[in-house]
Amino acid sequence: MVFKRLLGSLGVGGPSVDTVLDPGAVTPGGTVSGQVRLRGGNADFTVEHITLELVAHVEAEHHDGESRGTVVFHQHVVGGHFRLAEGEERTVPFAFALPWETPVTELYGQSLGIALGVRTELGVAGAKDKGDLDPLAVRPLPVQEVVLEALGQLGFGFKSADLELGHIGGTGQQLPFYQEIELVPSPRYAHAFNEVEVTFLTGSAAMEVVLEADKRGGLFSEGHDALSHFVVTHQQVGHTDWNTEVDGWLQRLLAHHPGGAHGSYGHADPYGHGDSHGHGDGHKHGGGHHSGPGVGTAVAAGAAGLAVGVVGGMVAAEVVDEIGDFFEDEDEDEDEGGDED
Repeated sequence: MVFKRLLGSLGVGGPSVDTVLDPGAVTPGGTVSGQVRLRGGNADFTVEHITLELVAHVEAEHHDGESRGTVVFHQHVVGGHFRLAEGEERTVPFAFALPWETPVTELYGQSLGIALGVRTELGVAGAKDKGDLDPLAVRPLPVQEVVLEALGQLGFGFKSADLELGHIGGTGQQLPFYQEIELVPSPRYAHAFNEVEVTFLTGSAAMEVVLEADKRGGLFSEGHDALSHFVVTHQQVGHTDWNTEVDGWLQRLLAHHPGGAHGSYGHADPYGHGDSHGHGDGHKHGGGHHSGPGVGTAVAAGAAGLAVGVVGGMVAAEVVDEIGDFFEDEDEDEDEGGDED
């Protein structure tokens, strides 16, 4: 028995864990639910805790290039302090709220190439076993959807999406990274913008939209980045002409010039801290704000009622493979530490 306990604490003959998420995509601020299924090992064990971690595949920019790694951005304890008998099977249900800034991984069911997952940590006999890693699908909130659809209706096309480590100055950003959705400019703006990137920083009351454009240089001027902020409430979704609203944002972005005041805040704080008035500008951390390797496939025009130019295409195969490799690599690392289903 003592020998079995020793083997179990080292991950040999110990309990196994399999986390099963309820089907369907969830929204930022919404509830992710499912079950953690445990199977006892070759001896009785005390399960000290079962912790679910939200992890993201994030890019970091350095002076000598870019690197990619895993960031844990939320933890939730779903159970613990119980005895798991030898060979016993037990199911622990769970439900918890996603952070409001959780990145979006799909739009109208189409993958954006973002890798998010739920990883299970099982604490047994003073040891921690990183269990399986399950992909997490997140669809946009209505307030995010209408902005993306308006951009599509204005002729912008989806190019890529990624997660960047760092903080956007002058915002209420909570997570250690932010999502960039890179768009190909519409013909109307192609003379001025090489590309436009949109970032959503969402809260319970409202959402801050950060637009950044790589502006083309003119005959007597060099190209430069332009950055603007806008805040909209969730209640505005059904009461705003979004094509006109978003086009106004783009016009302000177009009018930006180096060193000038830019950016516009609405009349709501996305984190519920009261009103936010006036103008301001923010800068993204890390000495430059550029997307990493692109998805490589611009998305074609979508069906009526969808975000034209944003929906309807396929994410490039290499990005799909990269997401698959991310989960496989994580699982291989976990396999080295213990048993899992």
